[in-house]
This record gives sequence, C-alpha cells and structure tokens, in this order.
Amino acid sequence: MRGWWQEISGLVLPVACGGCGSPRTALCERCAAVLLDVRARRVRPAPEPAGLPVVYAAAVYEDAVRAVLLAHKERGALGLAGVLGQALAGAVREAAGVPRDGPLLLVPVPSARRAVRARGHDAARRIALAAAGELRRTGTDARVAAVLRQRRAVADQSGLSARQRLANLSGALEVTAGGDRLLEGGRVVLVDDLMTTGASLVEAARAVSGPGRMAGGAGAQGIPGFARRSSVAAVVASTPASFEINRN
Repeated sequence: MRGWWQEISGLVLPVACGGCGSPRTALCERCAAVLLDVRARRVRPAPEPAGLPVVYAAAVYEDAVRAVLLAHKERGALGLAGVLGQALAGAVREAAGVPRDGPLLLVPVPSARRAVRARGHDAARRIALAAAGELRRTGTDARVAAVLRQRRAVADQSGLSARQRLANLSGALEVTAGGDRLLEGGRVVLVDDLMTTGASLVEAARAVSGPGRMAGGAGAQGIPGFARRSSVAAVVASTPASFEINRN
C-alpha cells in the first residue's frame, strides 16, 4: 500500500531531488552523502573578522549542497530540513564536543524579518530544531534557544563586501526579553545554515555575550565584552575558500 501511494503521489505531486534534480525523490542517496558522509571541519573566512567564534561546517557550499540549501530556504522544500539538521548536528558535535555541564543550547542566527515573511518560514530555526532532535536521538541533551531577534532593519547582504556586511549588521541583533535566563546552565552553540564572510556570526556572538561578559573588558577573542559562552558556532555549509585555508 505504501509503495502504491508513493507512486500515485509522485504522479500527482512530482518530486525531484533538491540537489541534482533526479526524479521521484526529495533527496537522492548521492546528494545526501555529500552532506552526511563527511566529518565536519573547522572553517575560517578570508579575511577572518575580529570576534568570529570557532566555526565548524558540515559541507562545502557548492553544487548539490548549494542547491539543497536554496531549495529549503527559498523554494519551500521543507522536507529537506531533516537531512540538513542531521548535517548541522554533526557540525555541532565537532564544535562543542561532549557537554559536561548542562545541555547544548543551539541558538539560531535570525534572518531579516522581511525575508522570513517572504519565504514563509525561518530556515535557520527549522534546521536547528531538526539538529536538536538528531542530537537527542543519539544521546546528547540538546535544545533550541531561539533568543536572538533583529532590533533594527538591515540592508540586503547580497552584493556587499565583507567589511560592508560587518557594518550593516553591527548592533543589529539583541537577546529577547527573558532570553538571558534561557542561556544559563548550558553550552551555547550559535547555528546557521551558511557562513560566507562570518559577519552574521560575529554579530550573533556579540549579542549573546550580554551578562556573560568577562570582567575587565577583553574577552576570549580579544574583543571587549566577548563572552566565553558564545565561543563556538556550527553551520551546515561554508564557502570553498573557508575550507581551503585550513588544509595545511
């Protein structure tokens, strides 16, 4: 019965692989392997912005990975959130290690409000929820703490240089009322679907520092007010150059 229904539904609602376009599957085995059959690695954009936490990525942002992320984010292929969450969970494990004091708290980097309205969903938060579920399924206490929000409008990042992106996002995020309380007692891991210049993660790290600021000024990255609790981040994918810089 199940196979029959899949055949009929495929005729009525055609499905194609989000990575390569192969018919009759939301994601083929080959494209899934590009996301899942690799170990997450540390990535660094060039130039690396001051205040960027240590970042791990599951895959290189090119070809099938790029297509899958865009299908999920821009074309509403919400069924891909599960496999993207599995990939993100792998990056979280590499970034945070085994938590010893409390759960892993996955803090998604929020998109611009107008982008979320246009897409009809918050891609980073959806993937973070899938990642937390995968981590719990494999024995790691994890939860999503969606405590960041935009406090002012920002310009469209496309077409901006790395320096312009940093300026565009500087001071743009804040922790929601009561959010600081949700960040206590666990290991914070900033999460996103993609890192390009690192500007979004720099601003997210600044925003979550809040009450966790280290006394006396300079924090773990040499940036005033940088909190130890926001020192790691994980993303599904990052640009090829950010992987290349770590090959030696």
